[in-house]
Amino acid sequence: MDDVARKLFSGPIAFLKSAPGLQFLPDPAVEEIAFAGRSNVGKSSLLNKLTNRRDLARTSNTPGRTQELNFFDVGEPLRFRLVDMPGYGFAKAPKDVARKWRYLVNDYLRGRQVLKRALVLVDSRHGLKEIDHEVMKMLDDAAVSYHIVLTKADKIKTSELRDVEQRTADEGKKHPAAHPEIITTSSETGLGIDRLRRAVVEAIG
Repeated sequence: MDDVARKLFSGPIAFLKSAPGLQFLPDPAVEEIAFAGRSNVGKSSLLNKLTNRRDLARTSNTPGRTQELNFFDVGEPLRFRLVDMPGYGFAKAPKDVARKWRYLVNDYLRGRQVLKRALVLVDSRHGLKEIDHEVMKMLDDAAVSYHIVLTKADKIKTSELRDVEQRTADEGKKHPAAHPEIITTSSETGLGIDRLRRAVVEAIG
């Protein structure tokens, strides 16, 4: 499975389009895997590492830069799509902008028939926050299965990381749509990237 996943992610991957609203979504031709997470959780960096690309997803030191749903085609012929969603919970965003982002994410997650799995990214240094629980509950209610993916694991001590993993796993058990396995990653060291690729391939079948 690792070889299949590695080969798939080293093959053709291309940006398809950005969708600032539901009316701009691409035709639901193939299954989709969505990346969700708080602003500045490292979503773009993880997407780039996952796909072995330097700049497939734009990275920025400014939280909240991604304000649209960004779709990427994977495989030739097309196998599935990756969806980079706007980061949520950025306190400094204007309220109307934050509300727009939130509605876009909520509506996509609740109503997208081809959404096969969501990956909820959580910064290892901070663990699950209230806004993460809100998104997880929304996914539970929509019956969208999801993996919790810890990011930036290289930024904290091993003992602290183990503690965060355990607490996150314990919290995940309270959510019916959460996959029991927590995937711990680092875009810097490559930790967990092969496992994450495999999880994506497993999700699309």
